[in-house]
Formats: sequence, structure tokens, C-alpha cells
Amino acid sequence: MSSRWANDDPETEAIVAEQKRVKEQKKRAKAEKQRLEEAKKAQARDANANGELGPPTKRRRLSNDPDAHSDDAELLKIEKEQKSQSTLLRFPVGEWGPCRHVDNFERLNHIEEGSYGWVSRARDISTGEIVALKKLKLENSPDGFPVTGLREIQTLLEARHQNVVYLREVVMGNKMDDVFLVMDFHEHDLKALLDEMREPFLPSEIKTVLLQVIGGLEFLHSQWIMHRDLKTSNLLMNNRGELKIADFGMARYFGDPPPKLTQLVVTLWYRAPELLLGADKYGTEIDMWSIGCIFGELLTKEPLLQGKNEVDQVSKIFALTGPPNSETWPGFRLLPNAKSLRFPSTSAPSSAGNPPLLPRSRFPYLTNAGLSLMSGLLALNPASRPTAKQCLDHKYFKEDPRPKPREMFPTFPSKAGMEKRRRHHTPEAPKRGQEAPELDFAGVFGGAPGGDTGEVGAGFSLRLG
Repeated sequence: MSSRWANDDPETEAIVAEQKRVKEQKKRAKAEKQRLEEAKKAQARDANANGELGPPTKRRRLSNDPDAHSDDAELLKIEKEQKSQSTLLRFPVGEWGPCRHVDNFERLNHIEEGSYGWVSRARDISTGEIVALKKLKLENSPDGFPVTGLREIQTLLEARHQNVVYLREVVMGNKMDDVFLVMDFHEHDLKALLDEMREPFLPSEIKTVLLQVIGGLEFLHSQWIMHRDLKTSNLLMNNRGELKIADFGMARYFGDPPPKLTQLVVTLWYRAPELLLGADKYGTEIDMWSIGCIFGELLTKEPLLQGKNEVDQVSKIFALTGPPNSETWPGFRLLPNAKSLRFPSTSAPSSAGNPPLLPRSRFPYLTNAGLSLMSGLLALNPASRPTAKQCLDHKYFKEDPRPKPREMFPTFPSKAGMEKRRRHHTPEAPKRGQEAPELDFAGVFGGAPGGDTGEVGAGFSLRLG
């Protein structure tokens, strides 16, 4: 049945049908749009219910009345704040402010003088706490603030570890070159303890000391920091058996590729052979050699390798380890100072293993596992030395006697608490900017030719260049 409004004209009927079709399309499009909007609103409600931030609300014009524009502006301001809160990340930071003055501390007594500063015992007037106050040596520094002081401050601020000395703050004096580091106070350094003790540490106590030193060093190496002056006088102890690595004046960040480094680092008695032979590219292996020297010193109460100078130091090292060869130290001949070495025509064959074991006669009371660890740390080839992490897992620390708990560690009367520490009979650390001397190692092995005067040391005749 046709509509009563329809005309019999076919053209008119076609127009009406097209209008209906267009109307139906618009209706379906409107329904689809409403469906999508409802789905978005439902998704936003679910996100808010789960604690997630949804997209910022859309700004709407509430009224065409000019008086209502202020309400629109307020709404826009609220929407902007919501958007900024949803995208801006905030982090807690420390407060910036001037350094405190050194007069906030009462200096009680002088402890000792190091290569890069003077250390005193002091009391924080506001809290009454006893601290160590180190005045940096800034005199005769052509570049203003010395890089050694900057490195020490930077590394101590980054190296927050239970076996690294804690830097509390930096304070200033009346002049620009009066800069002090405020650190936790410790009653002893390891060198002073060994000098005062009648008997060396027990094996269980040696393991406790070594584990703490290596633990702190492993953290430093994981933070890409080389200490470069490890020795017993730079290891501090308190009366609770806790040990801390200190004196970061020669510490240096490293990376891959390594930065340009100076070869004149580490106190002579603890200096690795590659440094003595002129290497200017090195890594954390030099710290591990120093750990081996400290290990030997803990066993005997005396520094292991006490050379009078660089040539004598190399002589004493080779007397302990044996002369290097292409098997025990590949490529050592490429080092600058190794070219002058003249080896004896006949030399004793090295013991089996790589690295070879050190002579047991030097460490008669050390277990086989302990001798293995010592031999690895004092390997001539830097690549053969274990890392700090590998040392912590060594079987030497797992065999009996086990490391003594720190709570049961013996206590000792404090020299630093009442009087100046006795001057250590050890060489001083190299000074910054000091040039490495030109060395001639031709007389390390065999007699000095041509009637040259020489010194006898560690089983070899030396000719000093």
C-alpha cells in the first residue's frame, strides 16, 4: 500500500527514498558515536578505580555569557594543574646551603700527617660526637683546588659502603685554602696495630680482616673506582672489629676504554710489577697486587717487599716470584723498563701451575688454599690475578678455621685517642705531578759488570741507574 503523501511521479518517489536512506545512515552513525563514547567513559572509570590516571578532561564552554568567562578560566586552570600532576615526575633532593665553619668542631689532638692532608681528632660541638678532621693540603697547588682533593671528595661521596670510611661533610676555615673533611673516627690504623702487637693476628682474625678489605674493594671496583694506594696504614679499624678503607687521595675513576693514567701511583712497597716496569695502561689488578702484599704483612707483621728504591723493589719481587718468562707473563717485554732487563743464563725452573705457587718456605704456616690465594694475588701477569669478587668466593675463606666474628675480635688501646700516632717507617705515596724516574734494570740479575758499584738486595746484585 502506497503512502497517501506519495505522488505517482516516479522521480518524486526516488527523491523521498534517498532522503530516508541518508537519514538512516546519520542515525546509525550517531548511535555508533554514542556507543564509542560510552565505551571510553567506562574505560576511564575502570582506570580510575585501579588507581591509574586517565587523560585530562576536555575543556568545555559552559556559557556564552561574557560574565561566565571567569568560570571557564578557572576550569581551564584546574585542568592544567591536573595535567601537570599527571606528567611531572618529582624526586626528593637534598637542600643546598653553605658549608659549616670548622669552628663548629673542637680539635682535641693531632693524629698523623698523610701525603694529602693532616688528620686530627675532633668533637662536634653541637652533638658531642667524636670525629676525624682531615685538612687537605692545598699549598703550592698551581691549579687552585688540587685534583687529588676533588677526587677524594667525589669518590667518598659515591662510595657508601660498610667497609669504606664515611665522609660526613666538608667544612671550611677562614681562608679559601682551609678545607676540611669530616669523617667517622676510628681508633686504629692497621699498620699501627701490627707494630704494637706482640704476636701476629690469628688465622681466623686474618680472614676477618681480609674479607672486609676485599669486600670494600669489590664495591669500589663495581663503582668503577680504583683506589691506587692500598696499604696497611690506609686501613682503619675501630674497637668493634670493623675495618674501613681510607685515604682516597690517589683514587681514580676508570672505564672502557681506560682514561689516560699516570704510572707513578701506589706506595713503593705495595706497587705492582707492571707499574715498576713502566706500564701506563692498567686496571684494578694493581689494587689486587696491593691486597697480596697486605696479606703477607698480616702473616708476618712486617711489610712483605721492602725495597729501597724502584730497582731494589723489582729485585725483591723477582726473588719471591721468580723471574718472568713468556709463559708466566706473556708480553712483559713490551713494557718500557723491561727492555733493559738482562736475565741470567741459567734460572731455576718455575713451579707447575699458572700462576706458579710461591715458595712455601716464605709462608710455612699458610694452608694450601691460602698459598694458592696468595700466589694468585702476587702473580706477575696482571691477567692471572683474581678479581675482588673471585677472592670473596675463594675456598681459603671457607676452610677451618673460619673467619672470626667481628663481635669476638680483640680490642686494643687506642693511640689515636690520646696521643700522636708513631711515624710509620714506610715510603710515602707518590706526589701528584711528580714525574716517573728513568730506571735502568740491567743489573737486577747477575753481577754488576765493569766494576760498577752496586747494592745486594733480595738475592740479586743491583746496579742503580
